[in-house]
Amino acid sequence: MGFCRGLPKEKFICSWFFTFGQLLLLSFLGLSFWGFNFFTTILDYSVGRALGFQRNLRERKVLLFLSLLGNLSVLGFFKYFHFFMDSFLTLFHSLGWQISAPTLKVILPVGISFYTFQSLSYSIDVYRQRIQPEKNFFHYALFLSFFPQLVAGPIISAKILLPALRNMFSWDNVPLREGVWLILLGFVKKAVIADRISVISDFAYQFPESISTFFAWLGVFSYSIQIYCDFSGYTDIAIGSALLLGVRLPENFKLPYTATSFSDFWRRWHISLSGWLRDYLYISLGGNRIADFTTYRNLLITMLLGGLWHGASWNFVIWGFLHGILLVLERWFRDSVSFPWKENSILRHGMKFLYQIFVILSVCLVWVFSVQKRFLDRLDFSKLYFCFVKASNRLIRCRVIFLRFFFL
Repeated sequence: MGFCRGLPKEKFICSWFFTFGQLLLLSFLGLSFWGFNFFTTILDYSVGRALGFQRNLRERKVLLFLSLLGNLSVLGFFKYFHFFMDSFLTLFHSLGWQISAPTLKVILPVGISFYTFQSLSYSIDVYRQRIQPEKNFFHYALFLSFFPQLVAGPIISAKILLPALRNMFSWDNVPLREGVWLILLGFVKKAVIADRISVISDFAYQFPESISTFFAWLGVFSYSIQIYCDFSGYTDIAIGSALLLGVRLPENFKLPYTATSFSDFWRRWHISLSGWLRDYLYISLGGNRIADFTTYRNLLITMLLGGLWHGASWNFVIWGFLHGILLVLERWFRDSVSFPWKENSILRHGMKFLYQIFVILSVCLVWVFSVQKRFLDRLDFSKLYFCFVKASNRLIRCRVIFLRFFFL
């Protein structure tokens, strides 16, 4: 990137070299399946340009369908092929049908989930005429392949990132100190806090049948802290790296464990994904503009697909479904139940505080369903929260050893 400093007026050349140099490097290192990334880049750029000229509604829908089909096919092939194939085989075997299926040895491209959602947001926004199509192919390719946020987000819309990338070579205004601070903060979250505290959560989840109630709760809270520091740490590094390149990315986590409700939690946790699901899925399904039942259905579908986006396993499907149930119940209580303590400020603040504790406890408990591989293991582990069980003697020594290692 250093040569770009000497070419302040040659943004086109810098963009060209930066985009393709980055893609070729990722391909060379085996971190990205460049061919399919390049395919979807060309597809959505072409769809965007065509939508800019096309005024016929039917033709515009066909173009949008091509974008959806191309992007979701690539995502489905690489990320979800084995998940759906294994699920169907399990179903057939449970019915007594012995069916074999081919296995594909493919490498999941790094960041394909973020890449796909970001690419789809561009096509949908152009279709909805919220933004103008990007005419410069290299600027658009850079928008999709901007490496700081390619692996762990945030998911940035074209109306925010494209203008920022056009000005990314304004070196005089780079907030160097802020960028370095965010990178260091992210490193501390990931390497110092998340990796160290994972010793507790891994131990708890590996031996659910032999740990005490206290240790089960300790494992739950440890994992909740671990996943937050892990994910937000990567995001801080991405935002800091982008700042060093002159691009300010939006905040992606805003103290989610201080949320006062389940909807507030999703306004604080993975903000860019929550916004994407709201703008491009929930609202497209009808949002809350129709009957209550339809609103509840839309919430469940959105959270189910959001859970599946996080990982290709039933763990995340169940995790997303449970969050959908919590959001539906919260909305139903808010709209249908009249609470007598609303008129009393002391009772109102007290109940608000208790509900906040309930929200955080529920969020932490639901994380268990994204960790345990087998459903029965999740049930066995959940029993420990409410049945006061002492740890088995054979693991007490192991616990002392690992706690000593963790704290020393």
